[in-house]
Amino acid sequence: MLTRKQERVFRFISDRIRTQGTSPTIREIATHFGFKSTGTVRDYINCLTKKGLLKHIPRIARGIEVRDAHLFKVPIVGRIRAGEPHTAHQDIEGYVDFKEFSIRGEIFALRVKGDSMKDLGILEGDLALVKKQPIATDGDIVVALIDNEATLKRFYKEKDRIRLEPANRNYKSIYVDRDFRIIGKVISIVRKYG
Repeated sequence: MLTRKQERVFRFISDRIRTQGTSPTIREIATHFGFKSTGTVRDYINCLTKKGLLKHIPRIARGIEVRDAHLFKVPIVGRIRAGEPHTAHQDIEGYVDFKEFSIRGEIFALRVKGDSMKDLGILEGDLALVKKQPIATDGDIVVALIDNEATLKRFYKEKDRIRLEPANRNYKSIYVDRDFRIIGKVISIVRKYG
């Protein structure tokens, strides 16, 4: 059983590994949580290591690994336009490995096309890992289907309509009330280098 703070530290480390492909340094963890000493971080890492959740390689700056993660092969099912809506093709292009501890349900990946979400760090060629679900809350990044065209945007519910907002001031928000469906919520972005 983890304390709330242990859970927060563990979640920060695992989220960082999942989203950036590398663990945070001890100094980065201390800064994130406002710890005055890196010794406090080492105490948390030692505790999480003893509980079997982490593996720590001493004297390696980014030497923290998550143990016992469930490795999923997530299908890459096509492309999603981060710009104007575009049809998402349902042909499986391949698979991406994904480690996650608590996500339940169907997960799929779409390759991002366009730059309307670049201010959130979602770039053309990235893989958006999506949890299939028909609902969203304000601020979620969603894959939405508008008149059979798929798009990747931030979701906001307004008085009598839905606003799908880009993260690039060169694009305008899309307002919908009918012929609209949420396909899923983006849970992670994967970027391949090189």
